[in-house]
Amino acid sequence: MATLLLALAVGSTGLYAGFLLIFLTGIMPALGRLPDAAFVTAMRRINEAVPRAVFMTVFTASAVLPLLAYLVPVAGRTGAQRWLVLAGFVCAVLNHLVTVVGNVPLNTALAAAEGADEDPAATRAAFEGRWNAHHRTRTALILVSFGLLTAAAVG
Repeated sequence: MATLLLALAVGSTGLYAGFLLIFLTGIMPALGRLPDAAFVTAMRRINEAVPRAVFMTVFTASAVLPLLAYLVPVAGRTGAQRWLVLAGFVCAVLNHLVTVVGNVPLNTALAAAEGADEDPAATRAAFEGRWNAHHRTRTALILVSFGLLTAAAVG
């Protein structure tokens, strides 16, 4: 059971890390080349589409499964492996904290600013740089989490 939990923890953090990495390296640079109004509209539609069942399952699993993998004892797992799993869990939780405290409020503000008298340039200026900074941080955290959990699984 514990081996399965660790494998699922590696898988869920890997899926989530890949999703965030694609955003960092492909989607946001592509959106960054759009005019202000198109950028703002595209980000709003993405923010509406992403937080659905599949994403929320992977997002939640990427923190819950490392915790369960840490809590369930495994015969033969070394102390170093346990520390790697715990560190992977901590990085995943920090990723979620950045997401909930940084990115989600910016997404909410972006949605709330939608209206007839909106200035797309001002809306983008208030959103893009801060959102990207938070996104770089959370991507790094989940990539480290994935690496730590993978190291624990193969160690």
